[in-house]
Amino acid sequence: MFSLIQAAGWPVWFLILASVVAVALIVERSLSLKRSRVAPPRLLEDVLAMHRAHQITPDMIQKLEGSAPIGRIFAAGLRHEFAPREVIKQAMEETGRAVAHELEKYLSALGTVASMAPLMGLFGTVVGMIEIFGAQAPAGTNPQQLAHGISVALYNTAFGLIIAIPAMIAYRHFRARVDGLLIEMEQQSIRLLDAIRMHHEQARAARADAAGKPRA
Repeated sequence: MFSLIQAAGWPVWFLILASVVAVALIVERSLSLKRSRVAPPRLLEDVLAMHRAHQITPDMIQKLEGSAPIGRIFAAGLRHEFAPREVIKQAMEETGRAVAHELEKYLSALGTVASMAPLMGLFGTVVGMIEIFGAQAPAGTNPQQLAHGISVALYNTAFGLIIAIPAMIAYRHFRARVDGLLIEMEQQSIRLLDAIRMHHEQARAARADAAGKPRA
């Protein structure tokens, strides 16, 4: 490995740094964007069951808020469950925008690495070409300098592509995963919103029926 770094010359250190950043971002996003961590599959059913059982308390809402990103959206809606539908929807949408921003965190950095790696490789290629031209002298060609210039040019080009291709694939993958999670969270939030409003409408109808019954 050290011999490859020597052959690639000093420009390869920029590519090595870019590769370390890319790997760190890929690992971090792989862990943070797990579906079980962002939108646990049974969370909505559990919240609906507790809501039907009248078990929604401030402590429960606070615990829900810290459970998962989608739990923050549910908690925002439950805090305003007695407000009009538009107020509940607006609170959930505002929280959803904040959650979406957090899910997209570091994706722009990963995309930047994927875009810049080929340019870093091109920079190394230019440095290698300069060494190749520097090997030409009136007294003759310096074979060692010529070979080193060729290796710098080729290795940096290859390393730039090796870094850029996986980074771009990971960026596209995480971008699609975030979009899918946002759609899923939106659909679940609508289900919760409809369930809250339906529950309160049924409660109001029951109270109206009870008030309209003649006393025994």
